[in-house]
Amino acid sequence: MRKTLGILAVVVAGATIATWALLRRGGEAAEAYRFIEITRGDIESTVAATGALSAVRTVQVGTQVSGQITEIRVDFNDRVRKGQLIARLDTTLLQQAVREAQASVERSRADVEHRAFELGQAEQLWASKSITETDYRTARYNATTAQASLQTAEAALSRARQNLGYATIVAPVNGTVIERNVDVGQTVAASFSAPQLFLIAEDLGRMQILASVAESDIGQIREGMPARFTVQAWPYETFRGTVRQVRLQSTTQENVVNYTVVVEVANRDGKLLPGMTATAAFIVESANGVLRVPNAALRYRPSETMLATAIRDTVLQADTTVARPVPAIEGRAGRGASVATSAPVLRRGELWSVEEGGQLHSHAVRLGLTDGSFTEVRGPGVTEGMQVVAAALTGESAARSTGTNPFQSSQPQRGGGPPGPPPGM
Repeated sequence: MRKTLGILAVVVAGATIATWALLRRGGEAAEAYRFIEITRGDIESTVAATGALSAVRTVQVGTQVSGQITEIRVDFNDRVRKGQLIARLDTTLLQQAVREAQASVERSRADVEHRAFELGQAEQLWASKSITETDYRTARYNATTAQASLQTAEAALSRARQNLGYATIVAPVNGTVIERNVDVGQTVAASFSAPQLFLIAEDLGRMQILASVAESDIGQIREGMPARFTVQAWPYETFRGTVRQVRLQSTTQENVVNYTVVVEVANRDGKLLPGMTATAAFIVESANGVLRVPNAALRYRPSETMLATAIRDTVLQADTTVARPVPAIEGRAGRGASVATSAPVLRRGELWSVEEGGQLHSHAVRLGLTDGSFTEVRGPGVTEGMQVVAAALTGESAARSTGTNPFQSSQPQRGGGPPGPPPGM
């Protein structure tokens, strides 16, 4: 009986030890981590915006007279030269107006001659006191009025001839026809404003983007700043431009104040077309070949239990040699870009690594530029290829983790360039 009780006690003790071991192993699994690597590369601080492509200069070709279109010499995409005939209106009524004006001029000239003769007779009679002063003054008035009528008739003739010339429509500049709004037989009316017949882009080899930038970002933009952009027609190609103008006029849409920024773009190969939507990024500042880390590593904070046994580095002192503005870590939601602050400010952060014994080690770092996904870091002990903690995996997450070795990254670290941002960034 005592032997049976002894065996039972040994079994119970063994089960208790096994359960404690399993719980201990579960605790170790709860302290598994997801790692990401510090890499070396380029970082740009940018301001994002969208806009439409257009020719630098476009000319609306209209008509100052009404009439029916009888001839069209050009079509869409045609190249035209300054002074080239591009359309003609029916001139029947305009020619009649010219003949009527010519007849009026002839009549006014005859009247001038007649009134001049009457004035000469009146002067002779007035000298001999044969007519009254009233008759003399009337003769002078009639002669002056006739001369004014002649000038009016000549002006009407000049206007009629000018209107006849307007029926022949020529290209005002060298360029490309990008719009044609009329057809042969169509009647155009120029009663209140000149209707647009054609739209000519002077030079499609140089184009511009009219980008809309929010007031919170416009302080970062300045003339001469480089920009890059993409268009949907060429999704895998990046185009370059330069800020030519920041317009002072603002527009308000949905309580957001925006300003128009003009970006000058070269279009020598003709890939860019007027009206294309451009997604632009203005390069506020850039840093090349710097150590960078995904922002998830800078957001990681150990629990109080982990901090109790962690190794903490001395906090970095203020570094007066940092002169360039430093942006915030987090990018703006929905904008895809982070923006530098207006004054040079040193920002500090903290990265965490795991020692051989599984102990957390804190590394105080200086933060530089950020592009919303990666941030430039500098500090003692921070090197390229260093594995830092991005998140702690607990419970089922740790059980599903593909790597039980705390020094093994859960993401591929070689062969495809720098790792992408971890989930949730």
